[in-house]
This record gives sequence, C-alpha cells and structure tokens, in this order.
Amino acid sequence: MLLAVDQGTTNTKALLIDRNGATVHHATVPTSLHIAANGDISQDLDSIWHGTHEVLRLCAAWAGENQIPIEGLCLTNQRETAAAWDRESGKPLTHAISWQCRRSSVICDRVVDAAAKIQQTTGLPLDPLLSATKWAWMLSHEERVQQAAQAGKLALGTIDSWLLFRLTEGKVHATDTTNASRTGLLDLDRMQWDDSLLSLFGIKAAWLPKVMASAARFGVCDEGLGIGTLPIVAIAGDSHAALIGHGDFAVGAIKATYGTGSSLMALVSSSPLQTSKLARTVAWTLPGDDLSSTTQYALEGNITMSGAALQWVGQFLGLADPAAQSAKLAAQVPDADGVTFIPAMAGLGAPHWSSSAKGLVCGLSPHHRAEHLARAALDAIAMQVADVFEQMRVESSLDLPSLRADGGATRNSALMQLQADVLGVPVYRSFQEELSALGVARLGGLVLGRWKDLSSAEVLQRSTETFTPLLSSADRQRLRDAWRLALDRALLDKVSQ
Repeated sequence: MLLAVDQGTTNTKALLIDRNGATVHHATVPTSLHIAANGDISQDLDSIWHGTHEVLRLCAAWAGENQIPIEGLCLTNQRETAAAWDRESGKPLTHAISWQCRRSSVICDRVVDAAAKIQQTTGLPLDPLLSATKWAWMLSHEERVQQAAQAGKLALGTIDSWLLFRLTEGKVHATDTTNASRTGLLDLDRMQWDDSLLSLFGIKAAWLPKVMASAARFGVCDEGLGIGTLPIVAIAGDSHAALIGHGDFAVGAIKATYGTGSSLMALVSSSPLQTSKLARTVAWTLPGDDLSSTTQYALEGNITMSGAALQWVGQFLGLADPAAQSAKLAAQVPDADGVTFIPAMAGLGAPHWSSSAKGLVCGLSPHHRAEHLARAALDAIAMQVADVFEQMRVESSLDLPSLRADGGATRNSALMQLQADVLGVPVYRSFQEELSALGVARLGGLVLGRWKDLSSAEVLQRSTETFTPLLSSADRQRLRDAWRLALDRALLDKVSQ
C-alpha cells in the first residue's frame, strides 16, 4: 500500500492506494487562501502543514486498524507557491505567496532585461508566476526573511520542500526536478540551479533545496509524527503527476488539468525545444546518477483563472456556493447568447503572458441574465485551453490529435463537450478523479520495485469517456473569432493603440 498526499490550493488530500491503483481510503481537509484588498494572495504555511499532518494521521490510523502495511509515502503539490522558513526552528518567516499572486510584478519589471536569458536557461517566460520572483519580493519586503538571510538561517522552497522539511523534522531540505523547473532558477540542460540567475534575483544557493529525481528516496518520516517511519519515495508537482496518471507516454501526448487554474502539458522529445509563448519544463525524472539523462521533457501552458472564473462569477452574484451554483446557472441556458467573459482579473497567462490585462465582459444586451454570465465563464475555460492547445501545435510541430482531461471541472459534461467542439478533436475525460495522487504513487512504486518502468505499471490502465466534436468548422470558427475579439479588448496594450 502506498500513501499519497496531494496538497492543493483549496484542499489537502491523502489517499491509500493499493497495488491495482485503487483508492481504498482517503481523507481531506480544506486549505485557506488569504486574499488581501489589494489582490495579494497568500497561504499560511503552518495551516498547510497541520492539514497535511492531519490527513496523513487519519489514513495511517485507518491502515493500522485494518492491519494494512504502508510501504511508502508519495507527495504531489500545488506548484510555484513560494515559502520561506527558519532552517533552525522550522518556523515560517511569512505567509507563502500563492502561485496565483501577482505582487512580484515589480520584480519582473526590475529584471525585464534578462527575460530572454531566463527563458533560454529555464524554459520559462518571465512572469510573476515564477517562484524566483516571489522569493525576491520577500527578500525586498519581509523583514523576518531579510534577518534570517543575514543570520544564515533562511530556507526557501516550494510547498513540497516545506512539507518534506517538516515530515523529516528538518533533516531533509530537497525538491524534485518538476517543482524546481517551475521556479525560474533551474538550468534545464544541466538540472542544476543556475548561478547567474541566482545572482539576478539576489538568491543564494545555500537557501535553496537540493534538486533530486522525482522518483527517489527523499528521506524518512520522523517517528514523532505518529504515522510510522515511512520512506518518502516520490515527489512531483500536481500537473506533472497528473500527466503520469493518464498513462500515455508517447511524444505528442497532451493533457489538460482543470482546477482553480489550468495546466496543459504535452510530451516532447528529450531535446528541449526553444519556445516563444509556452514553457519548456520537466515532465518527470526517473532514478539515475545523471538527472539530465533520466528526464522526460514537456511543453506547458499555464492558465491563471479557469475554475476560478466560475468561482468569481458566483461570488460576484452573491451565491452561497459560488462555483457549484454558477455551474448550475450555466446549465440552464444552451449558450452564452453573445456574452463573452475574459477572466483576466489577475492578468493572462499562456499564451498571452500579459500581467496588465484586465477582466472583461462584453456583448451584453438588456435581455441577458445571470445564467448567460455563468455560461460565459464556462465558455472561457474551454476557450483559454483552446488558445494554449493551438499554440502547442504551432511550437511543437506535433499533430496533437486528441486531449486528455482531468481535474474537478471535468465532471461538467457540458464543458467537456464544448472543449471538444472548440478544439475540433476528441477529448478523453478520465474517470479517475485523483490522477495527481495516482501519478505520484506510480513514481513511488517504481522506486519500491513494483514495476520496471512506468509503461509496465499495471495501474496505468486508462478508464475514460470520449467527447467527440459536434460543431461544424464554420460554427467553430465563429466562436473562436468572437473570443479573440474580446481577448484583444482585454489586453490593455492593444486597447491603447
């Protein structure tokens, strides 16, 4: 039995997964987001740790009661969220800056002349999303972080590093290549922190975690936690783990994870590509002495607000359960009837990369109702995914004949059908809702010798539902044209021309 933790933006889950890939027990606790009046978004690191410890404790207790041995612990996590803590005391120095937060735009402005260097080295466009910009902001604005740096006690990391540090009672400060590849500091060719970029952002290598393979023995859980001395055998960012969970390892395989935001990831050859509007990234790294030789690469496009668009509409309308009730409203109309919503309240990610873009609703007439706005938010999820999908075709020169879909929003069949319609290719919805946890568990199983490689893992059998395009080419083009017109209006640099 493997115990997999999925620490996400809105909740933390732990799942006990058997050798056939079935979840035999799970526990969940909510995770809080702190959204300031100025739009800054942060999370309490102690709360994240306590929630993680609680779900682990519940699952370990259930396993003990049922006399089921746990072989190892695997961890998947929200990415880019930046944490800082005291290496000696293990206490947080400030709240973590959420991956959604745009406060580090000022850092991006400061280093904009190095944008080409950053993208060439790390594969990532310069954007406040990058963890490096968030750590640089902390070093400029958080007194306790500055003091810890001066005293030689500062530890920086993404959420996986923070949890690993706490799980091992401070014995291990490490990360895996997937999380490291999202910081804006990792040289993708050498799989090491880049000295010139560390200097650019004012970050010392000594503050950062050791970079390890995704499938590796990271350490052992401290006995005092009450969950057993479990070996920690795999770590991967949630989007990467979901890609593994789909079980398609051919070059050109592409998936979209629909969550608060969305991530599209397509497997490419082992030679990293140069891209303009997408990110080159690590898909995963298998065990080996040379990380660069055991790494599978991918193209990725990140969308800031997808499921969050429905959430925002629900909050705007004053609904008690914003996301769920917005989805119900959207289902009451066949389409948005000409209303288009660009959810750029925190700027736009791939492939537009505009931090100055603003949210926009257009096409309103007197007869429009709340249902049309909710449907426009649903449409916006599919349209943003289509923007990235089309860019991936251009930059990879791959056909991309289908899309695999996972994440909470995929339960909405209307969204999945719309996605197939606007892409013009089949969409395969996974029936396995916890793909990130299953994906990282498959990495862990590799370390424990359950199978010789990912492709031979018995649990990788896919269970999907297919949505086939129904729209004509002309109707598809009409929808895309209306979206692009509204998109141009949302991009401030175009509006000002």
